[in-house]
Amino acid sequence: MSTPTVVKSFVIYPKPNPQSRMRLFCFPYAGGTAAVFRSWAQYLPSEIELCAVQYAGRGSRLAEPLGEDVMEVMDGIYQDLLPFLKKPFAFFGHSMGALVGYEFARRLQLEQQPEPFQLFVSGCSAPHVRMFDELTYNLPEPEFIAELRRLQGTPEEVLDNAELMQLMMPIIRADFKVSQTYAYVPGPPVECPIRAFGGLKDEMVPRDEVEAWSEHTSGSFRAQMLPGDHFFLNTSQSLLTRIIAQELIMQMNKGTGRVQHV
Repeated sequence: MSTPTVVKSFVIYPKPNPQSRMRLFCFPYAGGTAAVFRSWAQYLPSEIELCAVQYAGRGSRLAEPLGEDVMEVMDGIYQDLLPFLKKPFAFFGHSMGALVGYEFARRLQLEQQPEPFQLFVSGCSAPHVRMFDELTYNLPEPEFIAELRRLQGTPEEVLDNAELMQLMMPIIRADFKVSQTYAYVPGPPVECPIRAFGGLKDEMVPRDEVEAWSEHTSGSFRAQMLPGDHFFLNTSQSLLTRIIAQELIMQMNKGTGRVQHV
């Protein structure tokens, strides 16, 4: 597997492929970096180039301030990504990343820019039904770490490394705040098709809240539940990427979606 190549600092191509027919931009979940998607390239056909998005405040952008809400996180990448959207493209986002990708698509539509061929949202309740019984981003550190263990999205070796956690804690807390304080602003649905994924054992995002994404597109919609909990994108990675690839190839062959070609 090739060494990841950094383009600027906001897009990472794990396997650069300029001859691809389209690009798949992937938005990480809370506390995640572009490296979350590093292994995805091995599952995708040559027609699709994987583009992992790096938010401000992490990885190669560690010196930049962290976003404090979804719109600010999206604004931190919006202008930088526009030059990469001349080739047909799709968005995938998991949990917080689904909200960032969705708001990105809304802004592209509002500004009459090229729009995604397809929007994949994963592990995230539809924007208009998101509710949190209890905010956890501001818990005392021991309780916050216990919550991270419960969610099982942070490796145990990271949680047990006090020095590493001191570096990661501000990023994770900020992202949890971004996700938990998101406030949906009603507006026109996106025109691109949406495919929503959920985990069969995900207690945070039930099936009906995955299916509620249907209200946010004027195009086609499909919801699918996959084996696993909230982080099924890791445990069901090969299945998820295969479904995504099949969907994109089918859409490309149909020639659907509002896209521009270079």
